Amino acid sequence: MESPCVCPDCPRETFAFSIFYHDNARMAAMATPPTVLLICGMISARVDLFAQTAEELERLFGPVEIRSDVMPFDFTHYYDRQMGSPLWRQFVSFAQPITGDALAAAKRATNELEEQFAQRLQAPDAPARPINLDPGYVDLSKLVLASCKDFSHRVYLGGGVFGEITLMYHKDRWDALGWTFPDYASGRYHGFLSAVRARLRQRGGRAC
Repeated sequence: MESPCVCPDCPRETFAFSIFYHDNARMAAMATPPTVLLICGMISARVDLFAQTAEELERLFGPVEIRSDVMPFDFTHYYDRQMGSPLWRQFVSFAQPITGDALAAAKRATNELEEQFAQRLQAPDAPARPINLDPGYVDLSKLVLASCKDFSHRVYLGGGVFGEITLMYHKDRWDALGWTFPDYASGRYHGFLSAVRARLRQRGGRAC
């Protein structure tokens, strides 16, 4: 097809663009987004807080469906000063499917819950941040995490929250990206994530 002329008021311009848009570039129709499963990572020096925190999370997001093992959080010492050491990690996933646009509200809710725990557990020898909560979601093709910090690989979701594709699922495995945190890239959490993905697939989830 002949390229449209760029001259002002050229009679060929409207005709050429009309052919292009009608034949080759119909606007994509709006579609219902695929459902995803919400997860939340918990980090604490107190393993006993995980069960209590999971109960609080259930009040926010509904029943917990899958729990990971409790694992060492030892890929970084970034949080030691405010949280203590050694640190431990556990993940939970929730039974109720959501759409991805609910992640921003989930992050704001978990931030508020963190603050409640910090106030409730105040003591002279207690860490300033007794629990760290990291919500995200799993769909059939990726893991997305929420953050309140902007960066070049994150997109704004609204309400002060950004989203990051942390892992991609391809050819039956989880693949790290250039910015993926070392603990997520290590494979340590892949068993939990695959179990969540399998549960979503059983419920008829679809890839984007």
